[in-house]
Amino acid sequence: MIKLPGVYGFVPEKVYLCRLVNLTAIVLYYHILNKKSTKYRLMKFNVSSKTLYTFVSAVSKVINSKNALTILNNFLFELSGDTLTVTASDLENTLVAHMEVMDAEGEGRFCVDARRLVDLLKEMPDQGLEFNINDQNLSVELTYATGNYSFIALNGSEYPSNEADAEASDANFSFVCPTEQVLKGIDNTLFAVGNDDLRPQMMGILWDIKPDGIVFVSTDTRKLVRYRNNMSEPGQEGSFILPVKPAAVIKNVFAKEEAIKITVEPKSVTFESPSYRFNCRFIKGNFPDYNRVIPQNNPYVVTLDRQQFLTAIRRVAVFVDQGHGLVKFRINADKLTMKATDNNFCTSAREEVPCDFTGSDMVIGFSAPYLIEIINTISTENVLLKLSDPSRPGVFVPAEQSADSDLLMLLMPMTVSEF
Repeated sequence: MIKLPGVYGFVPEKVYLCRLVNLTAIVLYYHILNKKSTKYRLMKFNVSSKTLYTFVSAVSKVINSKNALTILNNFLFELSGDTLTVTASDLENTLVAHMEVMDAEGEGRFCVDARRLVDLLKEMPDQGLEFNINDQNLSVELTYATGNYSFIALNGSEYPSNEADAEASDANFSFVCPTEQVLKGIDNTLFAVGNDDLRPQMMGILWDIKPDGIVFVSTDTRKLVRYRNNMSEPGQEGSFILPVKPAAVIKNVFAKEEAIKITVEPKSVTFESPSYRFNCRFIKGNFPDYNRVIPQNNPYVVTLDRQQFLTAIRRVAVFVDQGHGLVKFRINADKLTMKATDNNFCTSAREEVPCDFTGSDMVIGFSAPYLIEIINTISTENVLLKLSDPSRPGVFVPAEQSADSDLLMLLMPMTVSEF
């Protein structure tokens, strides 16, 4: 009998081998059990490539080109029942899309590289896709009619949570408004938002919510836009400043939705439709009192054909001094003459357009780029320019306003010594 070393001294060879066989059996048993258990950790679902691309391309607009956290370069996929939820975030803004999937099995969450998935779906014709995800090793198998792709996902639990933190529930309020109201408010004001980091309050759109409507305001100190819309009645009062990026996301994502539920919280605002939920932090600080800036008495009114005026300015703007963009205007009873010069290149331009002016002859100057932005935003056939004197702001309004909206644009004049 050969004695081999054991835990408590030497043991016979047969006993040693018996223990070794038992240990091996136990290891194999747990290995087989573990393999069997993976069946219950598999996720599977089918979805149309066109449907998936529509949602992920919309959600991807939140993702920054450079992120402090690598995982923010990914979508968070969450499967629950027959619903697939796709989330993207930059920590300040979080956009969630909900879509129905077919033949779903299992539940769980995992992260997929956003750019890679969007680029793949963009080049793929509309067809059915089958996703198989192993929740244990996070391997993903994407199969379709003519091929398949495999890649490794990231753990969904590592994706940061960015739920709106309501500090005081009684301070929150929500209301539903037509999507058209929101889109018009953004379209009419986004171009006038400031970009001065020293004035962060002006780097967004003010939503001044009244019981009977919403007032959208933006300014960069040289131009100001105020758009009032009463298509909905929030029944509450409050305000927040929406940054440029969320405003652009809302324009793209919610354009086809009929209505949007807006929930205002202490530090953020949430826009929600049946398909999307978008939470974004608003800008801290107080927006300037816009009502004090808008002139209350501009008695002299110039009536112009909008398209004719706009095309003439665009032609003259080709010859402005790029340093200041000044265009001079001489306004008479029935004619508006505009003039631009660039002494650096010895160029000049002069044009006349018909108008109807109720005041005395006046000479005033405006920045051509700003003026083009303003006139281009107005959609009516005629535009009104309201003036008081050459040193005071000019007020531009559509000649016709609808019953439930009011658009006003203010532009500061430039100093003109002579025409």
